[in-house]
Amino acid sequence: MSRLVMKFGGTSVGDVERIRRVARLVAAERAPDGKPGRGLAVVVSAMSGETNKLVALAEDAGKGLSPDRFNDEYDVVVATGEQVTTGLLALALRAMGVPARSWQGWQIKVESSDAHASARINTIDATALGEAIDAGEVAIIPGFQGVTDEDRITTLGRGGSDTSAVAVAAALGAERCDIYTDVDGVYTTDPRITSKARKLDRISYEEMLEMASLGSKVLQTRSVELAMAKRVPVRVLSSFVEPGEPNPGTIVCDEEEIVEKQVVSGIAYSRDEAKVSLKGLVDHPGVAAEIFGRMAEANINVDMIVQAPSRTEGAVNMTFTLPEREADRARDILVAAKDQIGFDSAEVRKDVSKVSVIGVGMRSHVGVAKTMFEALSAKGINIQNISTSEIKISVLIDSSYTELAVRALHTAYGLDAVA
Repeated sequence: MSRLVMKFGGTSVGDVERIRRVARLVAAERAPDGKPGRGLAVVVSAMSGETNKLVALAEDAGKGLSPDRFNDEYDVVVATGEQVTTGLLALALRAMGVPARSWQGWQIKVESSDAHASARINTIDATALGEAIDAGEVAIIPGFQGVTDEDRITTLGRGGSDTSAVAVAAALGAERCDIYTDVDGVYTTDPRITSKARKLDRISYEEMLEMASLGSKVLQTRSVELAMAKRVPVRVLSSFVEPGEPNPGTIVCDEEEIVEKQVVSGIAYSRDEAKVSLKGLVDHPGVAAEIFGRMAEANINVDMIVQAPSRTEGAVNMTFTLPEREADRARDILVAAKDQIGFDSAEVRKDVSKVSVIGVGMRSHVGVAKTMFEALSAKGINIQNISTSEIKISVLIDSSYTELAVRALHTAYGLDAVA
């Protein structure tokens, strides 16, 4: 029997009526073309807004507690949102005559690390789950959570339900993992910025991973990493349709499964960026290790590191980017260690954005960077920092030019939809 995993996010299960629509979609997949025989596992998020309410309650009750005394019970509280959804969807399916039951993380068991509030899935014992769905019962599973080897509830961090779904699909040997969301697929860029954005039929794991990490909100980064590692095909499609309506979505798959590869497949952007500049940094071996070692110890992720000569002999200027929410903390850490590191000043700029072009075709085509820089120059957009990988080029620009840059690059690489 073939197996399929379906995942529905918070907006898709936002109220009971939407849960009923989800139930209709699940019932249709259980018997495609009226032919019963597909085993189904359905992973669900909490109803939209519920997790925020639960987080607020936990933070209010646990004011003043250190993370080691707060996070484990925080997980107990916020994990209940998904539990509610599993029961409601099981009831809605039963009301339609579809056999269904909820399976909580500890019943499966979804074994995770003990890093409360940011756990990672270690293993899933899918034996009993597989037997149940092969017998015709739809299994409803809470996303976003697991259980330690000491049977303590954990959560995987925001967006963790996508990762849960891919992990369940891998454990079950499912033919595919369908991620239902509030968009109908993966687009060449944000359709809210340009109406010429096109929906992609297919995108490679590597391209999707870059897009997710560079600002695209369609899939959570860890879910794409896991799908690529386990070779689980993922389909992104809309939950706001009825069974039978066209809903092809976008397939995330191996690069080899894409016949015609675009040089550039998409344009991503992130406004959640800041730039830290260290001026007059003493130039000697180990100074970079000192700076970024302190960032790592504080769990601050950095990007786009640029070092340039200073006007002061024996010194350099160093700039790096990081999430905007971490900028002030990073500066404070560096200023506190100013004497040990050795620099004149530390400055933070938050009015910046990162814009990236992504495509596996870059590996075999020249002139990709030239096209990007010419397109930005033609619009009078100055580049502050540059970083590259095999399949992406990212630039840091003034945030006021973000939308103009995205539109210009989308056109420059021939991604505009044909009217």
